Amino acid sequence: MASKRQQFQLPAFGAGLRNAWRAGYGLSQLRRDLLAGLTVGIVSIPLAMALAIATGVPPQHGLYTAIIAGAVIAIAGGSRFNISGPTAAFVVILFPIVQQHGVGGLLIATLMAGMILIALGFMRMGQLIRYVPYPVIVGFTAGIAVVIATLQIPGFLGLTLPSMGEHYVENVWHIAEALDTIRLQEVAIGAFTLAVLLLWPRLKIGIPAPLVALALAAAVGWVVNLYLDEASIRTIASSFTWTIGERSGQGIPPVPPSFMLPWNLPGPDGEPLQVSLGLIRQLIGPAIAIAILGAIESLLCASVADGMTNTRHDPNSELVGQGIGNLITPLFGGITATAAIARTATNIRSGAVSPLSAVFHAVAVLLAVISLAGLLGLVPMAALAALLFVVAWNMSEVRHFVHTLRSAPGGDVAVLLTCFLLTVIFDMVIAVGVGIGLAAALFIRRMAQITNARRITPAEARLREDLPPQVALFDMNGPLFFGAAEKAVDTLHLVDSSIQVIIVDMHDVTSMDATALVAVETMLGHMRRRGIGLIFVDLQPRMITKLRRAGIRKTRGELMYSSNLESAVRTAERWLTEKQSTSAPPTSSPA
Repeated sequence: MASKRQQFQLPAFGAGLRNAWRAGYGLSQLRRDLLAGLTVGIVSIPLAMALAIATGVPPQHGLYTAIIAGAVIAIAGGSRFNISGPTAAFVVILFPIVQQHGVGGLLIATLMAGMILIALGFMRMGQLIRYVPYPVIVGFTAGIAVVIATLQIPGFLGLTLPSMGEHYVENVWHIAEALDTIRLQEVAIGAFTLAVLLLWPRLKIGIPAPLVALALAAAVGWVVNLYLDEASIRTIASSFTWTIGERSGQGIPPVPPSFMLPWNLPGPDGEPLQVSLGLIRQLIGPAIAIAILGAIESLLCASVADGMTNTRHDPNSELVGQGIGNLITPLFGGITATAAIARTATNIRSGAVSPLSAVFHAVAVLLAVISLAGLLGLVPMAALAALLFVVAWNMSEVRHFVHTLRSAPGGDVAVLLTCFLLTVIFDMVIAVGVGIGLAAALFIRRMAQITNARRITPAEARLREDLPPQVALFDMNGPLFFGAAEKAVDTLHLVDSSIQVIIVDMHDVTSMDATALVAVETMLGHMRRRGIGLIFVDLQPRMITKLRRAGIRKTRGELMYSSNLESAVRTAERWLTEKQSTSAPPTSSPA
C-alpha cells in the first residue's frame, strides 16, 4: 500500500529551496547567495535584452522574464542552483510565433506551455523526459545555433530589411538581397564587440566578458553618434519605442514589470489580439514544443548543476516550478523562460548555495531596469548581435556534433542530421516530434533485434540426453513487446510434425505487452489444432497474471507453467504418456 501511495504522491513544491534550508542556512550562506545573485544578474541583463530582440520582441520583455521567471521558478522549482530566464534555445520556436501571432500570441503560447509543464510534473514525467536520446538533443541544439547566428547577420552588418520571414530559407534569401545595404560602421562596432568577448576571458579578470564588451561598445557608439552624424550607429534607444499610459520614450521603459493580460498586447497587425478557439488550436503545437524543450533544458541544466555541486534535484518539482513560472511571467510581459546552463554555471562558480541567489539575480535585473534604462538604451544593436554569435557558437557544441557524426552508429547519425536539418529548414515543432519519433523507432528496432527465440539442445539446457524426441526445447530472450513479440513467437511454429510438447525457457523475458499477449493466444490456438502442448519455464509471476487477465489460463495437456526445466520435462513426459494411453487401440476380448 505504501508503494501505491507513493506512486500517486504529488511533486514537492519548492523542493530546491527546502533542501537548501535543510542543509543549513545562515548569514554566511545569505552573503554568498547575495554576491552570486549580483554577479549572475550582471551577466543576465545583456543576454535577456539580446535574446528578446532575437525572438522579435522589444528588449524589456526579456528583462521582465529574467525578473519574474528568475524569482518564481527558483522558489517553486526543484533545483537549488538553476537560473531561469530567456534562453537561446527558444529563439527558433518563439520567432515564428511572433511573426504569425505577435507578442500577444507568444505570451498566450507561453501560458499554455506553463500549463503543460505543470501537468507533466504532476504526472511525474520528470524522469522520463531525461531519457530523450543524445542525438536528438545535439541535432536540434546545433540547428538552433545555426538559426540564431543567421538571424543576427542583419544586425551585425547593419542591413536594411523590410521584415524577416517565418522560415530559415526565406530569411537567408532576404539577407542575401539586402547585402548591398551593409553599413561598415555597424560591422566595425560588431567586430570590436566580438573581439572583446573572445579575448577578455583570457585575461582571467573576474568581471564578466559580456558586461565589459557591451559597456565598451556602448561608449564607442555614444561617441560616434555624438560627433559623427553621418556614421550613426543603431542602438536599442534608436530601434525601439515604448508607451505606457500617457508616458512614452525610446529604448527601455524605466519602470518595473506590471500586470497585463497577454491578449491585450498586439497581435501580428499591431492591434490587440482576438482570442478564439482557432487561435488556441494554432498555438497548441508550438506550446507543446515549448513545454518539451523547456523541460529538457531545465532538467539538463539541473543535472549539470548536480554534477558541479554533488547535490540532487527533484525533477518533478522542477517541472512544476518551470510551469508556474511560465504561467505567471506572461501576466507581467515576460516571454518564455527555462533554466540556462551558462548562467547556472556562473551562479555556482560565484558561490551560490540556495535558490535565493536566483531571487537576488532577479532583484539585480529589476534595479537595472529602474535606474539604468537610459544607459541600457545606448547598447548598439550590432554589439548584441555579436553577443548572440558567441552564444550560438557555444550552444552549437561543434566538437560534440562532429564526434557524433564520426563515431555514432548509422541510425543515430541519421537521427542527428534529421533533427538538425528539420530545425534549420522548418521549425522546432517538427524537429522535436520527428526526432523523438525516429529515435523511438530505432530503439524499437534494436530491442526487436535483441528479442529472439531459438531452439536449443538438451546439452545446452543441461538436461539428460535421453529427452523424448517428441519434446522440443526453446530459449526466449528479451522483452516481448509490439516490435518483437510476433517475430519471437513465430519461431515456435517452426517445429516438425513429430513434436508434441514445446518447452520454452522464459527466464530472460523481462516484459510482455498487449501485442505479446495476443501473439501467445494465437500461438496457443495454432498449437491446440496441431495437438502440441506448451510449457513456460520460469515465467515471472506478474506475466502469468497478465496472461490470466487476458483469458489465457493453464490447461492440462495444452498450457502449463513450471519453475525449472527438470520439472517441465517431467510434465512433458507425463503428457506424452497420457496421450499414448488415450490413443492406444482397445484390447479385443477372446472369442
